[in-house]
Amino acid sequence: MTYEQVQSLKPEAFKRLCGVGYTTFAEMVSVLKQQQLQKRKPGRPPKLSLEDQVLLALQYWREYRTYFHIAQSWNINESTAFRIVRHVEDTLIRSGRFSLPGKKALRQPDSVLEVVVVDVTESPVERPKKKQRQVFSGKKKYHTLKSQLVVNQKTGAIICIAHGKGRRHDFRLFKSSKVRLATTIKLLGDKGYQGIRKLHANSQIPTKKPKSSNLSKVGRQENRTLATQRIVIEHVNRKLKIFRILSERYRNRRRRFGLRFNLIAGIYNYELNLSE
Repeated sequence: MTYEQVQSLKPEAFKRLCGVGYTTFAEMVSVLKQQQLQKRKPGRPPKLSLEDQVLLALQYWREYRTYFHIAQSWNINESTAFRIVRHVEDTLIRSGRFSLPGKKALRQPDSVLEVVVVDVTESPVERPKKKQRQVFSGKKKYHTLKSQLVVNQKTGAIICIAHGKGRRHDFRLFKSSKVRLATTIKLLGDKGYQGIRKLHANSQIPTKKPKSSNLSKVGRQENRTLATQRIVIEHVNRKLKIFRILSERYRNRRRRFGLRFNLIAGIYNYELNLSE
């Protein structure tokens, strides 16, 4: 289905198809148009329009079919579909319109941030031929790549992302990502962040059950309250993994996984700002 066929869909149906709304789609197309105008040598005109190129890339992220099947749907060569997806991704990430605030936003002493939530989500990958243990997740029992998200608890906006291999512990990934927060910002984490108060005193994690007895009623209530406050990051993970390229087994080279994850997160933030 070309863009001429899908532009008559209702906004809800269009977002179900592509994963983004009409406004975000138009912004992505405008980025490609600006990049095309800056070319000194335009060259031969492409077979697909810019709208169709963006739609093809979104279908690849959303459905995560192989390049062969995507190419058959668009009546183009498999290598052409590969180049289109790469070109759209590189152009959007270089434009800066879908970039994240970054770690610097957490260090500012006059930051408007009050409470942030940190969590790690895992995406399955193909079993590597070498160094399989580094990618094997003991929690998931299969090979994964980890993505650490720091989210604004009030708005649900993603502030920064860090990536690691499946074997790396969540707290170790937090330390290696070098995320540092202003003392006024409160950090909420899960049980995987034991000892985080040594790095950031204004942190809260669930209370562990003592070995010899059960958790007190007050402790259980505090854990429920914390889980209610942290649920926002689970909703963010769900919205990101609407794009099956992040939820299904990742078949591509792992070196590009971080770029795609950050780009989709930036698109999520862009749509979140539109809804406010």
